[in-house]
Parts: sequence; structure tokens; C-alpha cells
Amino acid sequence: MKQMQNTKTTAEHPVSGEVITLPPVQIRRRAPAFARRVNDLFQRVIPAFLGLGLLVVLWQLAAINSKGFPTPLSTLDSAMTLFADPFYRDGPNDMGIGWNVLASLQRVAIGFGLAAIVGIPLGFLIGRFTFISRMFTPLIALLRPVSPLAWLPIGLLLFQKAEPASSWTIFICSIWPMVINTAEGVRRIPQDYLNVARVLQLSEWTIMRRILFPAVLPAVLTGVRLSIGIAWLVIVAAEMLTGGLGIGFWIWNEWNNLNVENILIAIVIIGVVGLLLEQGLMLIARRFSWQEK
Repeated sequence: MKQMQNTKTTAEHPVSGEVITLPPVQIRRRAPAFARRVNDLFQRVIPAFLGLGLLVVLWQLAAINSKGFPTPLSTLDSAMTLFADPFYRDGPNDMGIGWNVLASLQRVAIGFGLAAIVGIPLGFLIGRFTFISRMFTPLIALLRPVSPLAWLPIGLLLFQKAEPASSWTIFICSIWPMVINTAEGVRRIPQDYLNVARVLQLSEWTIMRRILFPAVLPAVLTGVRLSIGIAWLVIVAAEMLTGGLGIGFWIWNEWNNLNVENILIAIVIIGVVGLLLEQGLMLIARRFSWQEK
């Protein structure tokens, strides 16, 4: 928002010396900072609320035209009851939604952490050494498109338990974005950096630590951000099959009890948690990215 003001100015004629009046000049005044912030807020908030309103309308229409599908109001009532005590305990198989979300996050942390420990160094090696790249690139191309649930029976066979099998599935599915992005980031490092390292006769460890890692960090964080989304997506599907405590099994249990309202609430919770995880990693990525500074 900008305001316009007309001003008249005078000047002396360069030949006759007469004082003449120049045409009005429009001077732009910048709107106050508060007004600009309010305008930016409306431009961002109003479209978001319109999108949510459209979703609620479509939801209501689906509930009217489908037998047994809950309405937004009935789902809101169930949510108020559910969140009144999200951390209750009534035996090992009856716990609040909060404990189920925490259990799923714990499995994600284990599988995702192991994938980062293995995937990031492997990506450095693949991007740095041609021989290792030629050795692992065909394996990555072969295994990366495999469906996440196809790895779950392998984990059950290897570990004989549902708990390690879920973490194994997260590990094997979330490792690929970190490997690929890290390797691609190493390949894009300017050759001048490596030439300087050769002139200075730096060791390979020093090159990794002082040159490659700082230059590749934004690409690494991009792979990490993609991997966390995959990890959170996979755990829900894996828990539906393995059972036990977790948001995936909780959804399946609510379906068996025909509590569709709780299933919709769980879908919203999964989306919110996944959004928070991704946004948190995006903030870290911006913090370490020189391209945006």
C-alpha cells in the first residue's frame, strides 16, 4: 500500500532568469510497517482459511451423500473427547492417542537415525570415488523403487519381532534420498576446491571435513528433509501390519471398532506431525544454506 502526494516546485529559467513553476510531481510515500505486515498477513491467512473452508464443505457433502461417514461437527465432538485425556493408560493395549504418537515417533527416530548414520557417509563415498559409485549405483537403482511394505516381511524374518522390523523398514526406505542427495552434492563441488586441496597436500580426511562437508551440507539437509517425510509415511503403514502401540495400529484398531471419527482425527494428527517434522528440517536447511544469505 502506497500513498501519493502532489507537490509544486519552482525553478529559475536558465536564459531569462524568471522564476517559473514546474508541474506537480507525485511523491510516493511508503505505507507504515504495521500496515504492510497486516496486508501480508491477510494475503497469506485468507487463502489458507478459504482452502480449509472448501475442505469442510466437501467433507460435509460427502457425509450427507455417504451412509455412515461422519460430519465435521461429529468429528469435532470426538476430537474434544479424545484430546481431553490423550495420555491415559488402561492396560498395555488401551492407551491414549498421545502414547501412540510418541511410540511411532520413537520408531521413526531409530530407523531414520540409522539411515542417516549409514546413508550420509555412503553418499560422500559414492560422490567422491568413481569406483565406489560404479559399485553402488546399480544396487541403489534396483532397490530404491521397491515398495516399503515389501521390506516388512524381510524384517520380520530377520529379527523375529515386530518392533525391530518396523525400524528396519523405515531404515531401508528413508536411506535412499540421503545417499542420492549427498552424492550429487559432492559431485557438484567446484573442481577448484579440490585443486587447492591437492596443492596444499591435504589428507583425504581433511578434504572431507574442511571442504566437502561444508559445501555439501545444504544438499545433505535436503536429503534429510525428504527422508523424514518418507519415514513418517512408512511407519503408519508398517504399524498397521505389525500391531502393537503406534498411530498406525491405533487407526486399524479404530477401524475394527467402526470409529470412523477417530480415524479422521488420526489422519489430521499424522498430517500435522509430518508437517512439523518437515518444517523443522527446512528451517535448519535454510540456516546452513549460503544460497539464501
